[in-house]
Amino acid sequence: MDKEDNAIILDYLPYGYPMGGNHSPVAQAIGEKTLVLLELIPRRGITLTTGEKVYIGPDKRDKIYYISGRLPRDKLTETAKIQLQSFVEKVVAEQEKKFVDFFNQAQPMNTRLHQLELLPGFGKKHTEDLIKAREEKPFESFEDLKKRVSNIPDPKKAIEKRIIEELSERQRFNLFVR
Repeated sequence: MDKEDNAIILDYLPYGYPMGGNHSPVAQAIGEKTLVLLELIPRRGITLTTGEKVYIGPDKRDKIYYISGRLPRDKLTETAKIQLQSFVEKVVAEQEKKFVDFFNQAQPMNTRLHQLELLPGFGKKHTEDLIKAREEKPFESFEDLKKRVSNIPDPKKAIEKRIIEELSERQRFNLFVR
């Protein structure tokens, strides 16, 4: 299992949670590689900003005192949800190859369900068309995918939506979030 080295701050609450009894600073963050939601406790005297990248690896951390644990989905602040959206868009754009590879390598999960069908807007027909097209030649980019398979939903947007769904509500199967 990949250990996270860096996290991106989604929201910083200098006085803790408004309804929580504890008024110590807390940060809501997302792991850069594994896309896991984390609750971080900053070092005393440190102020964090949204979108800031902080080191949370095993060596000496300069800004984070410790990782409190996973952040429950229902504790996400509105600011964090907005930041999450832009973070996911950025990740999908930066790691396009990884997500295009998903389209090239997605497999059936059981006799009735294919991994591609878990993407918003992708049904049996789109899945069949995608599989036929990738058998001829693997996809090279989201553009290539859209060009070669007609009438499919925007693959980049579908991946972004799926990641947000996996982060914000419990899913039976997770494709991208650990």
